[in-house]
Amino acid sequence: MTDWPHAPIHRFNESGIYFVTAATYLKHHLFRTKTALDTLRTSLFTKAKQHDCWLQAWALFSNHYHLVVQCEDGTSVRRMLQALHIESAIDINRIDAAKGRQVWFQFRETLLTIEASWLARLRYTHENAVHHGLVAVAGQYPWCSASWFERTARPAFVETVQRMKIDRVSVYDDFAAALPLS
Repeated sequence: MTDWPHAPIHRFNESGIYFVTAATYLKHHLFRTKTALDTLRTSLFTKAKQHDCWLQAWALFSNHYHLVVQCEDGTSVRRMLQALHIESAIDINRIDAAKGRQVWFQFRETLLTIEASWLARLRYTHENAVHHGLVAVAGQYPWCSASWFERTARPAFVETVQRMKIDRVSVYDDFAAALPLS
């Protein structure tokens, strides 16, 4: 099998924890309203449940998202992402009356096999809204998992994740995220 040289290679061969980053076409701010982000979040939760994927962290923005997702079967992650992209594209195009418009462009995924890498990406994802300057405290951004994580995880685990250094985490995140409009 020859890999296509012009796109990220997607190999969901193993069960485990994946870090996923996806971008809208041409980095357009298609999910710019609260309604659009709420709809995307609902779709993400629904598709994760339907495909038996466990969302460990998420950050949804106007033009991209990051996920840390675990699955017993790597192909379930692929199917969940495909279904999410199809449903969310239909939803946002219906909201914007833009039938047939391309919404998603590409996504990148990494199978996380080293615990420190997993913990760093959990923190990175939880705090991504701060990284983009949208909020001062991650828990204030309603379309990320930071406040959920702080409420539901054991305090010792929250502290462990918050102590992880993320300055050397290699994540493609060349996006200018925008605050949602009313």
